[in-house]
Amino acid sequence: MSNISLKQPSFPLPSRERQTPFSLWAAFDKAWFALKGYHADEFRFVAGETPISTLWETAAIIFCYLIIIFGGRELMRSRKPFQFNTLFKIHNFVLTVISGALLALFVEQLAPTLWRDGFYENICGADGWTDPLVTLYYLNYLTKYIELIDTAFLMLKKKPLTFLHCYHHPATALLCYTQLVGRTSVSWVPITLNLTVHVVMYWYYFQSARGIKIWWKQYITILQIAQFIIDLAGVVYFASWDYWASTHFSWLPHVGTCAGHPYAAMSGCFILSSYLVLFVMFYFSTYKKPASKKSANEKPANKQLSKKDMDVKVIKGVKDIKRVQPTL
Repeated sequence: MSNISLKQPSFPLPSRERQTPFSLWAAFDKAWFALKGYHADEFRFVAGETPISTLWETAAIIFCYLIIIFGGRELMRSRKPFQFNTLFKIHNFVLTVISGALLALFVEQLAPTLWRDGFYENICGADGWTDPLVTLYYLNYLTKYIELIDTAFLMLKKKPLTFLHCYHHPATALLCYTQLVGRTSVSWVPITLNLTVHVVMYWYYFQSARGIKIWWKQYITILQIAQFIIDLAGVVYFASWDYWASTHFSWLPHVGTCAGHPYAAMSGCFILSSYLVLFVMFYFSTYKKPASKKSANEKPANKQLSKKDMDVKVIKGVKDIKRVQPTL
């Protein structure tokens, strides 16, 4: 009697050696090779050699961003707002396409490894940090600088520059930088969730710029909040705990150990936690204003309107008296 072996089916990772007619990576690799002269999975992120790969470069760009945005706001105070509607539509459509393409490439790379190695190995194992993913991480990191243009449009249109917006955009560039340098295997979770949100968000902005009224704007903020809850409660806190417990406090309960540098874990926890707090505050201040405050704001206007009506009535009464006054 022959032995029957039950083996879990494996799905090969898409690469230039394993190309299928529907491989997104194959098409992406051809485009990369045409531009760079080498294959996409041969890219190496080297701090100090790769463009915008040092903390000083990242900090310098963020500093210039803040100077331009707040300096520009002061210059715009005495000027009429620009429209830039066509450019704004192009900007948002391009970011929708880029976010969607990166998300699809991530899914194509991650699906086989998640099936083969499981979730834990892909968020904590050193093998979860693969060359193709590093290429995608770097491209995603570069898009964070393109997204800084969002604020330039707000400034030139004389729209309010909120703390949340001006903090979130540069902080995300810094977050992506720390995770690239720190080689955190868990990076794909917040990145893929963020790309999903950005596909929806930039599509919304694109449609709004076209004059189409979208009823689900509020749900974009809810989606962003859900993203940060999953990031933190689902993986980032867990991966950070597993690292610290296995490395420094082995007596604490933990599953194994997580790859990556501790400062990357700390910066990720801090920045993502701050996002969650700020977006929740924004949601309640924008969409859940207390009814008492709303009615209180309306009362002075009603009182002022009533006084105005009374003044009109008095004036009319005086005129009527003058009309009926007998002549001598």
